[in-house]
Amino acid sequence: MSDKNQYAIIQLLGKQHKLIVGETFVVDLLDQEEGSSFDVKDVLLVANGDDVKVGTPLVEKAVVTLKVLSHGKGKKLRVATYKAKSKYRKVKGHRSHQSTLEVVKIK
Repeated sequence: MSDKNQYAIIQLLGKQHKLIVGETFVVDLLDQEEGSSFDVKDVLLVANGDDVKVGTPLVEKAVVTLKVLSHGKGKKLRVATYKAKSKYRKVKGHRSHQSTLEVVKIK
């Protein structure tokens, strides 16, 4: 199952992600504890080499198991506003909360 040609496309938190077994990726903050695993059944596509199954809209009986590695904050974004000709300047910062996930298996 850890074939390089095996991947899945899932929908998680309203966004689509292409996943390969063993890789890690970052999503918006989840309500799961660190170290816990959970299954995602919103699988849109499963490919294993030349065998590709496309869902209408979901692939039946397809499950992707994910493990929560950590929670944290993302990179700081700076938002600057100004008004021309009036010496008005403001800079605000924002860091969104994120979860790092690992793909355990695709079946």
